[in-house]
Amino acid sequence: MADKAKKKFRKRSRENGGAQILFPEQSPLYSYQDLFLKYLSAARRLAPNTYNRSYRYDLNSFAVFLDRKTITGPNQIKKSDIRDYISWCRRRGLSSRSISRKISTLRTFFRFLLAENYIDSDPTSMIEHPKQGRILPKTLTISEVDALLEITEKQDSGKVLEARNHVMLSLLYATGLRVSELVKLPLISYNRHSGNLRVLGKGSKERLVPIGEQARVLLDDYLDNVRPQLLRGKTSPSLFVTNRGKAMTRNRYWQILKDIARQVGINKDISPHALRHSFATHLLENGADLRSVQLMLGHSDISTTQFYTHVEQSRLKSIHKKFHPRG
Repeated sequence: MADKAKKKFRKRSRENGGAQILFPEQSPLYSYQDLFLKYLSAARRLAPNTYNRSYRYDLNSFAVFLDRKTITGPNQIKKSDIRDYISWCRRRGLSSRSISRKISTLRTFFRFLLAENYIDSDPTSMIEHPKQGRILPKTLTISEVDALLEITEKQDSGKVLEARNHVMLSLLYATGLRVSELVKLPLISYNRHSGNLRVLGKGSKERLVPIGEQARVLLDDYLDNVRPQLLRGKTSPSLFVTNRGKAMTRNRYWQILKDIARQVGINKDISPHALRHSFATHLLENGADLRSVQLMLGHSDISTTQFYTHVEQSRLKSIHKKFHPRG
């Protein structure tokens, strides 16, 4: 790739977070990336945000690496090239977790090319993922959650934005929704009679999530009194809207949550996902069965939910070590 074109590609990559551009045209994989991304969208039913910010980003990284090699097509890529790419990622300071994700992306990509007869063999076969310790999900204590809810409850008297924020926070903790699921809830997803939410999760899988009585009362009041004030006569299919009548975005809600956390003095790197983890952990701590928590979280595999039992075991070990005479 010419120096000028290379600089232009990397500049565009930085400006777009490395995720919103195609392979450089000079890349040997350029003509295959669109087919692959269309496959992810159609066959695997992945959301655009997933394949744009994950798969596309990883494939762009691999394209930049290939620029250092004299490869003219995917059939020329060997296992040694994949291993070299992994070493290149390590030299750039990427964590084992990030490298493992990139390997998974390449494996999916080359399996697609093999299935479509674009290549004769899969260069990612027998490539092992780097060993990595499981990272415990960040959770909030019950008292920290209470502090967040109490301050938003105090702020919402007569203020529509604060009232909306309080309802969203309550619902996030009461249901364990992903923040992307929360902000994308359509108005028709809530059934007042049954008190359930119909949620469209990962892979376009639908599930019913029950809402606790307290959150249900708040949501009913939001729909009757707060949402109409935010819309100001406009209409919207979204359950949660901004003061301009537009749908709430995940980034905006993340900012709102961080601001609330700062106000109550929580110095943790809090995120909406921490409330999801807290929801699951607190349920299990209070005796909920694993299968029920799995259904509410929308995990397709119960082994994902079982990780929360390790969180609980870790907490018990720390308590034992702290308070037992021979801990």
